[in-house]
Amino acid sequence: MYKKILVPVDGSETSNRALEQAIRLARLSEGKIRLIHILDTLLYTNGFERPEIYVHQMLPSMLRNGHRILADARHVLEAQGVACDCHLEECDGRRVSEIIVDHARDWKADVIVMGTHGRRGINRLVMGSDAELVVRTAPVPVLLVRPADQEGEAARA
Repeated sequence: MYKKILVPVDGSETSNRALEQAIRLARLSEGKIRLIHILDTLLYTNGFERPEIYVHQMLPSMLRNGHRILADARHVLEAQGVACDCHLEECDGRRVSEIIVDHARDWKADVIVMGTHGRRGINRLVMGSDAELVVRTAPVPVLLVRPADQEGEAARA
């Protein structure tokens, strides 16, 4: 069924919760998980940095952090006995959601499991929703995992 499970990770609580669900799916289907971390450099720059500061300090720091996030997630999977591989990608001007969908298509993933921050109202308009865009454009099913504090809201709805 779900042999190839793509899991975008960013080190957040919802990302970690999505990883837990992906582990359950992988165990049920004897599947493999591919972890992907997307380095969105625009989140960490203001455009006023000198190029040498960006190239020699900021970018290496962002790359180290991305590799640490992947390594932490990989250790969780290895401890659970789940096969995985890891990929780090830079945004290169594209939306995070577009990279996730392209990666799912190229790898021929069977499912995408990812966390959603559950933004609503003005926060959703301002911040956008990568999860929503993935759901709308993905070539495969998408399992969205909410933050723990929103589980009660879903049950009441």
